[in-house]
Amino acid sequence: MNWLGIVVSYLYIGLILVGAKLFEKRGEEASRKFIHIMLGNWWLIAMYFFTNVWFAIFVPITFVIINYVSYKRGIIKVMEREQQDGLGTVYYAIALLILAIVSFGIYQKPILGLVPNLVMAYGDGFAAVVGKWIKSKTYQIGETKKTLAGSITMFAISLICIGGFLIATTTFALWQIIVISIVMASIATIVEAISGKGIDNISVPISMLIMLLMLA
Repeated sequence: MNWLGIVVSYLYIGLILVGAKLFEKRGEEASRKFIHIMLGNWWLIAMYFFTNVWFAIFVPITFVIINYVSYKRGIIKVMEREQQDGLGTVYYAIALLILAIVSFGIYQKPILGLVPNLVMAYGDGFAAVVGKWIKSKTYQIGETKKTLAGSITMFAISLICIGGFLIATTTFALWQIIVISIVMASIATIVEAISGKGIDNISVPISMLIMLLMLA
């Protein structure tokens, strides 16, 4: 199963890159966000196939290397901006690596990494998309500019992911789930808003992971 998981992982990532080429017609950012969002589903593959932490971390490790080389030399065009503004793609792979080490290795609970990954992929990904689609007020924290529509989207998707996870995996009362979900979604939104140059790809999932571990 573990070796098959490696094969399925690379096939899935290959399909994402092919699909991203179709989104290039809608602009450079559209293809990048397609990759960003769809890669979030890789965690489901990892949870299904991997029973050994070394296999679980193999794919993220290879993509830390591949993404860094691509960042430097522009090898995977659909994944990079013409004007580089940070190591976002590398941070994404590093975040997956950390989540895999903690979830599959230290705690041996792969589901621990699910919510941090989904919040990063879907919350942060759609926040950028909606922020460009819907005209709304912008605000700036340090050098980071965000839109109100994007931040609301980040909060809403994070709230859904966290709330759904807590309902499915805990015995908390409904009011507790609501409070915890609002607090965690708020923190995810704040962390995303203050993290510039792609740092949110690692700061958001790690902050979510820490909060989940505090609940355990």
